[in-house]
Amino acid sequence: MYDISFTECVSHTTEDVVAKPKYFEHGDIIFTITGESVEEIAKSIAYLGHEKCMTGGDTVVLKHKQEPRYLSYVLSTTAAQAQKSKGKVKSKVVHSSVPALKEIVIPLPSLDKQKQIADMLDNFHQLCNDISTGIPAEIETRKKQYEYYRDKLLTFKKQ
Repeated sequence: MYDISFTECVSHTTEDVVAKPKYFEHGDIIFTITGESVEEIAKSIAYLGHEKCMTGGDTVVLKHKQEPRYLSYVLSTTAAQAQKSKGKVKSKVVHSSVPALKEIVIPLPSLDKQKQIADMLDNFHQLCNDISTGIPAEIETRKKQYEYYRDKLLTFKKQ
């Protein structure tokens, strides 16, 4: 599993050595179009940082007017992945293309609904992946479960 978004760019290349630099900005979705397996092809991630960044040649940058976190989540679903890998042949290197990416069909509710869905998924993602949030929440849930079963086991009906 890869992450849904990132906020910081790390570059080991300067602009002067790139013939045709490609850039992405806040909210853009970046797709990989080359990978070592069908499962890796067309993975996407939302950029939520605020500086303009340069990307490599095996990527496609999607500029849009949607909620970027929502797009990143919906593009990581099993249904979207099946569309991304459709027609790809397993070999040492797998490629996709802009026309293939344009064929992906995803649900696009209103922007408010997209934000609401993304917020809920962010919270769930944090609970599942952030040890400082997830473990205390899990402990609290287990305490409540323990108290429930303790009370059930130790409450005797009068006969």
